[in-house]
Amino acid sequence: MSRSSSTIKTECGIILHTVEMAFPAYLLKWLAEQQLRYSYHLFPFSLLISFFIFILLRLINGAWSQKPNLPPFPPKYPIIGNLHQLGTLVHRSLRDLSDKYGPIMLLHLGGVPTLVVSSKEWAKEILKTHDITFANRPHTTAAKLLFYGCIDGAFAPYGEYWRQVRKIFVIELLSIKRVQSFSFIREEEITNMIKKISHLCSEGATINLSEMLLGLSNDIVSRCALGRKHENKDGENKFGDLSRELEQLLGAFSFGDLFPWLGWMDSLTGLIEKIKKVSRDLDTFLDEIVDEHVKQMKQDGSDDKNDFVDILLHVQKNNILNTKFTREHIKALLLDMFVGGTDTTSTTIEWAIAELVKNPKIMKTVQEEVRRMTSKKQKLDEEDIQQMDYLKSVVKETLRLHPPLPLLVPHESSAATNLKGYHVPSKTRVYINAWAIQRDPEMWNNPEEFSPERFSSDLKGQNYEYLPFGSGRRGCPGMSFGLVVSESVIANLLYWFDWELPGGANNEDLDMSESFGLVVTKKIPLHLVPTSHCFSL
Repeated sequence: MSRSSSTIKTECGIILHTVEMAFPAYLLKWLAEQQLRYSYHLFPFSLLISFFIFILLRLINGAWSQKPNLPPFPPKYPIIGNLHQLGTLVHRSLRDLSDKYGPIMLLHLGGVPTLVVSSKEWAKEILKTHDITFANRPHTTAAKLLFYGCIDGAFAPYGEYWRQVRKIFVIELLSIKRVQSFSFIREEEITNMIKKISHLCSEGATINLSEMLLGLSNDIVSRCALGRKHENKDGENKFGDLSRELEQLLGAFSFGDLFPWLGWMDSLTGLIEKIKKVSRDLDTFLDEIVDEHVKQMKQDGSDDKNDFVDILLHVQKNNILNTKFTREHIKALLLDMFVGGTDTTSTTIEWAIAELVKNPKIMKTVQEEVRRMTSKKQKLDEEDIQQMDYLKSVVKETLRLHPPLPLLVPHESSAATNLKGYHVPSKTRVYINAWAIQRDPEMWNNPEEFSPERFSSDLKGQNYEYLPFGSGRRGCPGMSFGLVVSESVIANLLYWFDWELPGGANNEDLDMSESFGLVVTKKIPLHLVPTSHCFSL
C-alpha cells in the first residue's frame, strides 16, 4: 500500500530530528540538496544510508581521538618507517636514537612495529614482569625455511612443546654434568690447536687467530653434537662451512620480514633459492649423521648417550616428550647447537685476546695467575681453571663490552599489553639492546674502558644491567657450555704463549672496529705473532 506524501514527510522529519544534533552543518546542507534531487519515495532510504555512514565515521573518529599512549618514537617516512635511521652497526644506531628518544622507544622497521629497550629497568619489565607476554619469537623467512617451520628451541612458539624442548636442553644436552662429560673433547681439540700454533711459532709466522678460533669452536661443537668431526677434502669441518652459511642467511635482509606484502621480492633477489639450497644441503648432511647413529645403535644393541644425536634419539625412542618428535625435530635442535655454540664462542675469545693485547698490563696480570696456578704442568686442568678468578673476570668484562649478540634474539608480544602506561600492540617485535645497557654510564663507571676488576655481577641475567646470555624464559641455555670453552681456550693461549702485533706495531693502535651480523665480530681479523713460553709441549 502506498503511503501519502505527508506521511513520508513526517518520517523524514523524525529521522532528521534524530540526527540534527550530531550531523555537522555541511552534512545537513548536503542532505537538503539530496531532498531536492530525489523524490520523497527514495529520500528516506538515502537518508538512512547516510545516517549509518555517519555513525560509522563517528566511531572511527572516536577511535582516532582516543589514541593509545604509545612509547616515544622518532619521525618516520611512509612505507620504510625508520629504516633510514639505522646504520651499518645497528646496535650503535639504536643506542644513539635511544639517547634522544628515551630508553624505550617504538620504531617502525618497514611495516613491522618494533620496540627497542636500552635500560636495565625496561629490560626487567620485558624479561621479568611481562615475561610470558613477550616469550614468543618472530618467525623470519630464513628461520621458517632452515629450522623446519621453527620447531627448534630458539624459534618455537612459547607453549607446551617449547617447554618440553627447553627441558631437553637444560637437563639432557647442556646441564653442568653433561658439559663436564665433554671435557676430554675440549682438552683434545685445544691441545691440537696449541700444537699447530707452536709449529707456526717456531717458524716465526703470523697467525690468523680469528680463523683458528672459529675452526676450533666448530670442531668442539661437532664432536659434542655429532660424535665426530666431518671433514671435507681440504680437511676443513664440513658442517662448519654449512653452519656459517646458515648464520649468514639468518642475518640476511629479507623484504618479506619487513614488508610482508613484498615477500615475493625475496624470490627475485635469489634469497629464497639460497636459503632452500643451504637447507637441502644441511638436511642431507644431518640425515646421514642420524642414519649413522641409528645403525651404530642397532649394531651395538645399546642406548648409550655419547653425544647430542644419541641423546635426541633416546628422547625419540622413549617418547620422553609425550608428543610428536620426528627426525625433523632432531635435526632442528642440532642446528640450534651450531648456531648458538660456534660463532658466539669463538667471537668471545677473539675479543678477549684483542682486549688483552691492547691492554698489556691486564694481560700480564692474568698470565701471572694462569701460570702460577698451573705450576708448569704439561696440561691445564679445567679444575684449575675454575679457580682462576681474574681470568673469569676477564671473560665477564669481555662479554660486557663485546656481547656476541648485542641485540638479544628478538622477542614478540603475543597480546596487546601495558608497560608502565605505554600501550604495546600485539605482534610487536622487541629488541633488547644489551650492548647499550652494558655500556650505560648510569650503571657502569668508565663504561668504555676494559676493566676486569669492576666485576661483582653474576652471569645469569638476574641483574639486568648485564645480559650477555639474555634472561627469563628465553635466556640462553648454553651459558655453561660457552663459558667453559671460552675460559679453557683463553687460559691455554695465555699459558703457552706471549702475544704481540705483527711488525712490532703499537698495541694501542690495534683496530677494534666491529662487523655487524647475526654475531658482531672484529671487522679486521685478529692477526698476531705468538712467542712460545718456556714450557715444552
